[in-house]
Amino acid sequence: MNENDTRNAGRRGLLKATAVGAVGAAVLATPNVSRAQTTVLRFQSTWPQRDIFHEFAQDFVTRANSMAGGRLRLELLAAGAVVGAFQLMDAVHAGTLDGGHGVSAYWFGKNKAFSLFGTSPPWFGDANQLLGWFYHGGGEALYKELVNDILRLNVVGFQSGPMPTQPLGWFKNPVTSVEQIRGLRYRTVGLATDLFNEMGAAVVALPGGEIVPALERGVIDGAEFNNPSSDRVLGFADVAKNYMIQSFHQRTESFEILFNKGKYDALPAELQAVLRYASEAASADMSWKLQDRYSKDLVALAQSGVNVRPTPRPVLDAQLRAWDTVVQRLEADNSSPANGPYFKKVCDSQREWCRRVGGFFLRYEASPVISYNHFFARQG
Repeated sequence: MNENDTRNAGRRGLLKATAVGAVGAAVLATPNVSRAQTTVLRFQSTWPQRDIFHEFAQDFVTRANSMAGGRLRLELLAAGAVVGAFQLMDAVHAGTLDGGHGVSAYWFGKNKAFSLFGTSPPWFGDANQLLGWFYHGGGEALYKELVNDILRLNVVGFQSGPMPTQPLGWFKNPVTSVEQIRGLRYRTVGLATDLFNEMGAAVVALPGGEIVPALERGVIDGAEFNNPSSDRVLGFADVAKNYMIQSFHQRTESFEILFNKGKYDALPAELQAVLRYASEAASADMSWKLQDRYSKDLVALAQSGVNVRPTPRPVLDAQLRAWDTVVQRLEADNSSPANGPYFKKVCDSQREWCRRVGGFFLRYEASPVISYNHFFARQG
């Protein structure tokens, strides 16, 4: 081997060593996702399989699974697959389920303040303002205080998915006066049960899949669930033809995404972040998707012979007066610090946020009624 051959062989050896070293460094620097064990979480919704709410739960699951890169997989089940809708919180707390998708109002029986995080009094302008309060106005800390400190539930929860105002509901006969509420056997959940009790109704709390059968059998006289898409697919129009829209009983609501705290805390920080950020992404997408679906399904209901009409102003005014009474009574409940004092603390926080944020939007935004009427209202 001459001098040039020796020099070239040395150079090739150096390049080979450098390449091997670079590959080794890359292996050390980059997690081997393909070899990581997949964590599987059983995740049940509180919604019937055919409901758009279960579809929203699937949208969250799809995002979380996609973002996790094979390291985490949520397996979605419909209501009743493991436990009934109203038993979800207990199942997640106990570890029977790893997580679930529902609404905070369903846990109203554990502490009435739960409903403040899901179906608060109508001082928020819309549900996006409710989510704003939760994530930027101190709501999340108050939620953790209720869940983990007061009730000592072994769960972690996120609020996600701003819902539009819910309808007064479905009735055999149109609601034309406040007097018709008295004695009405009516389905709702959360703080709205106290509201309608105050107005003289006989309230029955039922999960989504049980409402239409109860209406059909005459167990209840009227019911609300949530939105035109859910109501249409669940068959409300088959048993009642009067759909009263606009109400203050559930002016704002959002979904709640739950995880067993032990399972959640055991996840690496990046997978905990995936679950949190997937809930935010699903929240945004839901707010866009419902614009398309709800509007189409409301038109379809009207075209199918359903009498869609707004709730009369006297009923709306009566709801607001009833809210005053309900809130004052619950804030004054001094049976324990976990009741009135905590309830009032959450209400004070919400009112402070709504006074400022709601006031901002009322002052800052031009009325959409003016522009809508200009472009779309019938002329002449």
